[in-house]
Amino acid sequence: MAARPLVLFPDPRLRQVAAPVTHFDAELRHLADDLVDTMRAAPGIGITAPHIGVPLRLVALELPGTSVRFYANPAILWHSVETARHAEGSVSMPGHTEEVERPARVRVRYQDLDGQVQEEEADGLLAVCHQHEIDQLDGIFWIQRLSRLKRERLVKRHQKQSAAR
Repeated sequence: MAARPLVLFPDPRLRQVAAPVTHFDAELRHLADDLVDTMRAAPGIGITAPHIGVPLRLVALELPGTSVRFYANPAILWHSVETARHAEGSVSMPGHTEEVERPARVRVRYQDLDGQVQEEEADGLLAVCHQHEIDQLDGIFWIQRLSRLKRERLVKRHQKQSAAR
């Protein structure tokens, strides 16, 4: 188990669609453990394998007050018409957040680390995280959900911050 280097915005790998997980073995569990270590070191509450340069559909979530959960090959089966706004950010673009509007509730199908198919309904922060991380697996970086003006301002702030390092 080890924290791995993060893929940072604007790396084009953040725009690639991740491949399905097909092997549920010790190697996948090792990757899952590394995701948790990397997420905690960032720090963050959610991370995908593409965030560490591994183009697989694997997510780790650790919301405040909960234990770590893993989602292989997650997919949204249903989402509510009702929406909610929530501040979002990314371990690949540290220090930047912006409000994003998304469906308030979702139902997600996924596989656990043993390959067993599961379903979960979520609302609140968990629903936001599912949608955010599944977008990432689909090659949609979270800032693409912002208006063009907000996205351009955020990218400029990020470029200034990166240049100052």
